[in-house]
Amino acid sequence: MKYMLNGGYRTQLLMRLTLGCSIVFLTGLWITNWLLHVRLLGLSPDLVVRHYLGFEQEFLPPRTVGSMLEVTHAHFAVMAVVLLLVTHLAIFLPWSLRLRVTLVLATFGSALLQEASGWLVRFVHPGFAWVKVFSFLGLQASMLVLLAGLAWHLAVRPAPTRDMPGSDTR
Repeated sequence: MKYMLNGGYRTQLLMRLTLGCSIVFLTGLWITNWLLHVRLLGLSPDLVVRHYLGFEQEFLPPRTVGSMLEVTHAHFAVMAVVLLLVTHLAIFLPWSLRLRVTLVLATFGSALLQEASGWLVRFVHPGFAWVKVFSFLGLQASMLVLLAGLAWHLAVRPAPTRDMPGSDTR
């Protein structure tokens, strides 16, 4: 972590390589998240309601508690790790504290609302479909800002200095 804090990772080829490869995979996650969401739920509250409450004319049954628990369980585990990784790396971006705090809270808050809103649509009221749509857009927007910021920051490489640990460029 000290290399992240003092910027030493910028002169460490292997650290830059692993961070860059992680950003590539996380960007792939971001893209596939868009594709899956649009394919399954769309960006229309009506389609979200159909997904959770079913649609008799197309023989679509309502989502069961069991299927929703399975999805939520998997999402909580994966999202915790992914969001921890991305927001933790973003802590070291040279942005204002206010912006970094806002991005961390927006990212985790949107993800939590994204998970909760399906349950709210299914078991409380279909009007929560708007929450599902907006929380998805909020999560995607905050992830895009974080990933773009990390990629940009990684791409800006200062000249190695002797006082940075591991500044050997061999």
